Amino acid sequence: MRKDPIERLLRGLYSVALYVLLPVTAYHLIWRGFRQRAYFRRWNERYAAYRGLHDDDAPRDTLWVHAVSVGEVNAAAPVVNALRKLHPHLPLLVTTITPTGSARVRALWGDSVQHVYLPYDVPGAVRRFFEHFRPRAGLILETELWPNLLFGARDHGVPTYLLNGRLSERSLRGYRVLAPIVGRALRTVRRVGAQSEADGQRFIALGAKPDQVLDLGNLKFDTPVPEGLDDFLVQFRAQAGDRPVWIAASTHEGEEADVIALHRRLREKHPGLLLLWAPRHPERFRAAVDHAHAAGWRVATRRLTRWPGPGDDVFVVDTLGELMAFYACAQVAFVGGSLQAIGGHNLLEPAAVGTAIVTGPHLHNFADIARRLEQAQAVRIAQDVEGVFADVDALLGDETARQQMVEAGLRLVQEGRGALARSFEMIAPVLPRGAR
Repeated sequence: MRKDPIERLLRGLYSVALYVLLPVTAYHLIWRGFRQRAYFRRWNERYAAYRGLHDDDAPRDTLWVHAVSVGEVNAAAPVVNALRKLHPHLPLLVTTITPTGSARVRALWGDSVQHVYLPYDVPGAVRRFFEHFRPRAGLILETELWPNLLFGARDHGVPTYLLNGRLSERSLRGYRVLAPIVGRALRTVRRVGAQSEADGQRFIALGAKPDQVLDLGNLKFDTPVPEGLDDFLVQFRAQAGDRPVWIAASTHEGEEADVIALHRRLREKHPGLLLLWAPRHPERFRAAVDHAHAAGWRVATRRLTRWPGPGDDVFVVDTLGELMAFYACAQVAFVGGSLQAIGGHNLLEPAAVGTAIVTGPHLHNFADIARRLEQAQAVRIAQDVEGVFADVDALLGDETARQQMVEAGLRLVQEGRGALARSFEMIAPVLPRGAR
C-alpha cells in the first residue's frame, strides 16, 4: 500500500525534529533523576536498546497495554485484571513512562506481566520496540497520541485501540500545531473508546473519523474498592485513636504551603485533628515531612511507623498504591492538583470509599467527573484556598452534610459502572477465541 505523500512528509519533518532534540532527553532524565533517582535507571528501555534481551525471548502473541503513569495504570487495572482472569495464558506487556507508574505496575502485578518503559517516539526506537515484542494488539490508555508509535503500530500490523480516551479543551488546543500529523496518526487507531460524549467530539475535532469513536464511559468508575479495607480501617483507628481526620491527597509542590496553612487553621477549630498527607509525587514525600516539622507538629510516616499514633499531628503517606485505603480513613478529603492550573486528580476514589470531597477550581483533566459529582451534590468545588478551608471546616463539623455527600457519591459511582464491559466488547476482535 502506497503511503500518503503528505503523511510521509509530515512524519519526516516530525521525526527530524525529534532526532535533533534527542540529546535533550538525556538532560531531561538527568534533571529528573536528581529529584527522583529512578530516572537514572533503565535508560536502555527508553531508547528501545534491549541489551541482554533477545528477540527470540519475547513471548509471542503478547497483548500490549500502555499507561503513562499512576493514574492511567489505576484506570487500566480493571482491564488488566479481567484479561488475566479471562485469558490466563495470554502474555501481557504493560508499558509506562514514569517511574511511579512503573512501581505501580509492579505493585499490582509483580512479574506476572512483562513491563518496560515506552521508548521515545523516534522511528528507530519505535521500530525496535515492535520488532522485539511483536504484540498482537495495543491498548493505549487515555491521551497518549504519539504519532510515530501509532504509525509504527499500523506499519507492523498491530491493531491499536484507545481506551478511556480523554481529551480536554486545553489539550485539544495544545495539539493545534501538531494537529495535521496527530490527526492522521489518530485515524490509524481501530476504535477510540471515549470517556464521555464531549471527549469523543474533541477526538473527532482533532482528526478521528466519527465512526471510529465510541462513548464508553469512564473506566475509573469500575475501579474496585481495595481488598481488606474493613481490616485496614480497624487497624488505623486502633492506632490513631478516635479523633477527626482529613486528608490532603495528590498535592503538588505549589500547594504544600496551603496544606500547612489549612491544617493550622483547622486544628484551631477541631482539636486533635489529624492530617493524612499524600503528595502526588514521591520526590515530595520528604518535603511534606519537612514542612510539617517546620510548623512545629509531630509527624509520622507510613514507611517509618506504619500507622499514626494518638499523639501525631500529621501522617505522611509516603508509599504508592494505598491512597484509596487512606481516603477511607478520613472524614473529608481535599483532592489536590486543583488549586493550581494542573487539572485536578481522580475524584472518584474518595467517592468510592465513602469520603466527603472538597477540591479546587482547576479540574480540566476531570471535567466530566467533576460536573457529574457536582450535579449529584457529591463534591464541593472551592474557588481558592479560603474556600477549601470553609468547606473542609464545615464538613468536619456537620456529620449530616458529610453523610449526604457520601451517599450521593456512592450512588454516582455505582450508576457509572459499565465502561469495563463496553471496553471488552470493543476490543473483542483482538482477544483470543473463547471467554471474553
